Amino acid sequence: MKIIDAADLEAIALGGAVYGTGGGGDPYIGKLLAQNAIRKSGSVHLIDVESLADDALVFEVGGIGAPTIVIERLASLAPLLNAVEALETHLGRRVTALMSGEAGGLNSTIPFAAASALGLPLLDGDPIGRAFPELQMSLCTLQGIAASPLALADEKGNSVIIDAHNNATAERFARSITIDMGGSVFGALYPMSGAQVKKALIRGSISRLLDAGYALFNARAKHADPVQALLQASGGRLLHAGKVTSVERATGGGFVRGHADIEGLDGYAGGCLRLSFQNEFLLARRGDRVLASTPDLICAVDSETGEPITNEKMRFGLRVAVLGIPCDAAWRSDAGLALAGPRYFGHDVDFVPVELSR
Repeated sequence: MKIIDAADLEAIALGGAVYGTGGGGDPYIGKLLAQNAIRKSGSVHLIDVESLADDALVFEVGGIGAPTIVIERLASLAPLLNAVEALETHLGRRVTALMSGEAGGLNSTIPFAAASALGLPLLDGDPIGRAFPELQMSLCTLQGIAASPLALADEKGNSVIIDAHNNATAERFARSITIDMGGSVFGALYPMSGAQVKKALIRGSISRLLDAGYALFNARAKHADPVQALLQASGGRLLHAGKVTSVERATGGGFVRGHADIEGLDGYAGGCLRLSFQNEFLLARRGDRVLASTPDLICAVDSETGEPITNEKMRFGLRVAVLGIPCDAAWRSDAGLALAGPRYFGHDVDFVPVELSR
C-alpha cells in the first residue's frame, strides 16, 4: 500500500498526461480537485488488488465526454460523488474501493478526489493501461465484465442510470446522454466484484504514472534530457522529433478528431510525421509508413522540457518529440485489436508493434 498525498498528485498528473496519449482530458484539472479533497479529507490509500476480498464491490469513477469541454467548463467534485451515490442506491450496496478507468488523462487523477472525499481506498491499477475514447475499450470487456448498470451525473444535479445489454450499447447510450447533459459528465461504472477485478486489472499502472512523473521532475532538476528520462521510465522508443506545422481538429459527437503534422528536425529532417487522433493519438505515420498505432501508446512531449502535449494543446511552432510505448500484451490479441486496433477507428492499416517499427 502507498499513501498518496497532495504532492504526489503533481507527479501522477504529469505521468497521467504522458500516458493519456494526447487525450483523456487534462489531468491538471483532476489534480486540483484531488489535491483540494486530500487537504480537506486526507491522503488516499493506493492498494494492491490482492488485498481485496473476492466479494468486494468496486466501481470505476471518472469523466466522460470531450476534453475541450472539460477545459472550458471547470469540473467540480459534486457530480462525481453524486454518480457514486446513485449507483450505490441502484445496487443497494456500498462500494468497497474505487478504481481508475484509465491510467492516463483526467481519469488518472479524478478518482483520487472521489477516494479522498469518500474515505475509500483506490486500486493501484486500471483495466486499460492508457487512455481510450470509448468506455467499452477496456480489458473488462474482454473478460466479459459489464460496464452497466452505470450512473452519470452532471453539475446541475441530474443523474441517470443506464442498464445496457452490452458494453458497446452502454457506450452509445452514455455518449448520447453526455451530449444532452452538456458534453461532459462524471460517472460511476463497471461495478464488479473483487474476483472480477483481479482478472481485468493491469496491476501497478497508477504507480507507473507516479514513476514517470518523478523521472521527469528529477531530470529537470539535474538538467538532464527529460525525453531520455521518460523513455527509460516507460520502456518506450523515440519515433520522431520536429516542429508542428499544422493542426486540424473538430469537436463532434462527444469526441475531438483531427490530425497534426510535424516536420522533422535534426536527425529527422526531411521527414514529416502525421499524428491522427480521436481524443487520443491513434496513428503515427510518416508518408505511407506506419510507425505506431493504437493500441500501443503514442505520446507527444515538448522536446526541451518533456512536458506532455495533449491534442487540444497542439499548435503551430511547438517543438515536440513523439514517443511510442508498448501497450499491455492483452491488447495485442485478436479480440483486443478488434476492440481498439487501428481498423476500429477507420484507419485502413494493420497493427505493427511499436518495437518493430522502422
